[in-house]
Order: sequence, then structure tokens, then C-alpha cells
Amino acid sequence: MQRGFAAALGNWRTKEGPLARSLAAAVREAVVDGRIPAGTRLPSERELARALELSRGTVVTALTRLRDDGWLHTRHGSGSVVRLPARLTERTTPWSLDRGGAGDADLDLTLAVTAAPHEAYLAALGRAVERSAALLVDSGVATAGLPRLRELLAERYTRSGLATRPEQILVTSGAQAALTLLVDRLHTDRRSPVVVESPTYPGALAILRRRRARLLPVPVTAAHGWDTERLAETVRANGPQLAYLVPDFHNPTGAHMTAPARAAVAALADRHALTVVVDETMRDLDLRTPPGTEPHLSGARVIQIGSASKVLWSGLRVGWIRASADLVREVLRNPQQAQLSPPPLEQLIAAELLGDGGGDGDGDGDGGGGGDGLDAVLADRRARLRRQRDHLAGLLADTGWTYTVPDGGLSLWLHLGEPTTATELAARAAGRGLAVSPGPLFAADRASLAHHLRLPFTATPDVLTRAVALLTG
Repeated sequence: MQRGFAAALGNWRTKEGPLARSLAAAVREAVVDGRIPAGTRLPSERELARALELSRGTVVTALTRLRDDGWLHTRHGSGSVVRLPARLTERTTPWSLDRGGAGDADLDLTLAVTAAPHEAYLAALGRAVERSAALLVDSGVATAGLPRLRELLAERYTRSGLATRPEQILVTSGAQAALTLLVDRLHTDRRSPVVVESPTYPGALAILRRRRARLLPVPVTAAHGWDTERLAETVRANGPQLAYLVPDFHNPTGAHMTAPARAAVAALADRHALTVVVDETMRDLDLRTPPGTEPHLSGARVIQIGSASKVLWSGLRVGWIRASADLVREVLRNPQQAQLSPPPLEQLIAAELLGDGGGDGDGDGDGGGGGDGLDAVLADRRARLRRQRDHLAGLLADTGWTYTVPDGGLSLWLHLGEPTTATELAARAAGRGLAVSPGPLFAADRASLAHHLRLPFTATPDVLTRAVALLTG
């Protein structure tokens, strides 16, 4: 055990500074990287000193640091156990954002992602493992999804006002997988253009560009949302067969489509035989108090896609398509479908999380997190994200940059004004150790939106403070 523990720490002695500090840092890194699992019982101080060839005093100092920082729990007579500190497990911010992640950046704000709801996820994982025995006696070959998960997703849609049967659900390995399958099935005429928003989600643009689709951008702004008349003119003039829209806390602007605009889009789709793929991955990230009640954008020619990645954890690669049962059967015949289907255990975990709590998470947003059900998880996430959003907005108040504080989602969409371009600002920030996403990344033409910048508020307030200082310094 002692030798295995020492090996898990890696080449920590090469770090500058006192040995005790380097040893404590090495233990923290090994726990985060999974080389030392949380819950591991440490050897005694004497045994560690012998295995690491250190003085006992150095080991005691290192363990004291870890204990004071919450990385170690010691019970008299039972020894010390490694654990993750509460400041990591009780937040929405991924640990990696505090340590960089984009190349050589010290801080990475290029991804609008959250950490898992720690306790709720571990509990769901345990229940999923207990339920997995029946899966192991079957083939494990990809299907439309585990029956229980399809039933839960159908029930969630039905409860929120969109009547859905399980056979209308196809489970995928995320929303991008869902969009890939739909585009492959629906965009059969490469000459036919595809309507997208400007700006829009870069992952969707990448999927459409791979098919060499001609993109028809329609503006959406945080302040004014969607111009449905402009959208109608674009459809009438160009005859597209497919559109991709993000009506719920739009990525990146945070705009939220009104109920009348949703009805207008559905009617437009019916009139012009336009299939609309609606990305609902942000729908549950409603930061209003209480959350709103806008209906799904739905209709005979509207298909919904969703994902657990934004609401729960990006590491849970479970998404879905909600469409007609006939279309689901057609998509199932795509040879790619098996490759874009999540493993059965991940589906079990998703079912445990989505089925634990029952409702759509219309909690009061007090952030108490009193319980591990989905409602409590959503209420806690919303409260934390709301505070982080407001903190970031406050930091930017005197910059001269303009923005609309969104009612939901994960980011602010900034307009920098003249003469600064976002690409220039991002390059300067990168030189200071901060990675951010300039507007052209979200543009269909890769060039417009030059004076816009996306800043996620998924980081902790102290990290957001550091980031804005680097961005404006």
C-alpha cells in the first residue's frame, strides 16, 4: 500500500519550494486525477515517512495542510481518509476551470459547462449499479434507448404540456449526436440551405459545415430576441427544408423566445414544409424566480432535442430526440446510430437522476439544496448560477461594454463597441493567461460578430473576478 501510494504521487519532488507543500499539492492532484480514489485510507505517518523517504515532521506538516484544506478527514483511532473538500463538491463550477484547461491558459472561460451535482450523482451511480444486473445478461447492443429512460423523458415532456409517448424518444450520446443523426436523415439535398441563428452554437455549425450545407443566418439578440418577420422572409425567399433554433436561453445570447414567437415559428414551418430542429439543452436553466411557463416550441414539423450535459454534467453523455414515432424508426436504421448511442450504464445513471424528484424543477431557488432529488438539484444549480451571473454583470458594469443580463442559460453575450475587436481582445487575454471565445466563433460566416464576446458565468465568483481583471487590465 505504501509503495502504491508513493507511486501514485508521481515525480512530485522536482517541484520548487518546501517538501511538505509539494507533497500536499501532489496528493491533491492525485485525488483529482483519480490516481488516489476519494475514500482511500492513508498509511500511518510513520509508514508514509518510510515509504516516501521523508522525515516524520515533513509528513505531519503535509497532512496538516491537507486536513486544514478539507482534503483529509481524520478520526482518532481510525486513521486518515482522503476526500474531496466541500468547496469542490458543493458548487457548479468544474475544478478544471480554476486550473486552466485551454492550452497554456491559467483560466479557461471558453466552455460554458458545469460540474456534476456531486452527492446526487454518486447516489444515482450507486442505484444504477444495483439495477445493472439485468443489463449484463443481455447483448448490450444499441437500441432506441433503455425503456425506463424513454418512459421518463416522455413523462417529462407530457408534464410540461407536450404530450409524448416513449416510442417518440430516441436516446443519443448527447445533443450533438442527436443533431448529427437528424441532419443525416433530413438534409438529403445538399443544395438545400439550412436556416440558423446568428449567433449560434458552434457545435451545430460544425455539424452543418461538415455536410457543406449553405447556411442562412437570421439575427437573434439578447435584448430583442428573434425577428420572426425576418425569419419568414428568409424562408419565403430561399425555400429551406431545415432550420436549427435554440429558443430556450439561447446559446450564446441567453435570449428566450416568447410564446407568440413560438407559435409564429410553428405556423411558418407548417406553411412552408420547413422542418425545425429545436435545441432545448438550456431549457431547465431558467434563472427567473419563479421559473417561467413558456410552452415548448412544438408543432407537426418541429423536432426537439435535449441533453443532460448542461443541466447535470457534461460528462454524462446522454441526449435525446423527441420526434414522431415514424421518424424515430427511420433514424434507428442509420448505421451511425449505434455509434452515437450512450452505453447502457450511462443511461441507467441518467434515468436515476431524471427520475429522482419527478418534476421540472420549479423550486423556489433558495439554493438550500435540501435533498438529492432532481427538483432540489435544479433549485440549487439555479441559485448558484444566478449569483454568479449577477456577480459577473456587476464586474462588467463600468467597462463600457454593453450586454443584457439573461433570464437563464450559462453566459453573457458582450458587445465591445468600436474600435476593439473580440479577436484582438481574446489574443491579449490569452497573453495574460485567460482563454475566452470571440464572436466570430458563433457566426455562420466565421467573420461577423467581430465586436462580440461570450463570457460564461459557470466559474466561481473569485475566478470571475480574476478573469475580468485579466480581460480589462
